[in-house]
Amino acid sequence: MEQTIKIFIYIHALFGGLGLITGVLSIIAKKGSPLHKKTGKLFSIGMLTSSLISLPIAWMPNHENLFLFLIGLFTIYMVLAGNRALTFKSRDKKQANWMDKTISGSMLFISVFMMLLGGYGIITGVTNSILFLFFGGFGVFMTIKDFRFFKTFMNTKNLWLANHIGKMIGSFIASITAFIVAGIGIESLIAWITPSILGTIYIIYWRRKTKVRPIIKKA
Repeated sequence: MEQTIKIFIYIHALFGGLGLITGVLSIIAKKGSPLHKKTGKLFSIGMLTSSLISLPIAWMPNHENLFLFLIGLFTIYMVLAGNRALTFKSRDKKQANWMDKTISGSMLFISVFMMLLGGYGIITGVTNSILFLFFGGFGVFMTIKDFRFFKTFMNTKNLWLANHIGKMIGSFIASITAFIVAGIGIESLIAWITPSILGTIYIIYWRRKTKVRPIIKKA
């Protein structure tokens, strides 16, 4: 059994490394360029595969970790939602479909669950329960913004682009955090939260750069 777990962990780390490297290349590359698109696809493949494999690992003997399981789901949500945001670029898309709503709705449910766990953990004195509250609250914030996006994307210029960049940077933050915590072995509260804070600042920078603004319709 232990050998099987090691194989899963190696594959998980391999695709996580792929996501980390291609994520850096995608950020460096000019947005919309062939290199950006190719590395972006590899990044999505790497992160999705790594996160999917992390789910069973988090339930294996001597590796049980509910928080890492939930973070795996969180990362999957961001990659899927980030790629789905690209479909809103098309003028033929007039509203969010069932897939868009299912992805965001599922994450909203998971995020509320994380916040409840965090709140209960803080009351009962469980270590690092603040992490559940932090990431759960972040998830609630992002998914509520998703549903607002579904209602306003037709009337707001470049909102789809800001949404795409925000989600993909968010999943990249997850890969950086996993490298620091699992790869280097630094498991402090600062190690968990700092990448998210820095990433949020970067997302705000790009949101302003994309010049998201209401579309003025001609009379």
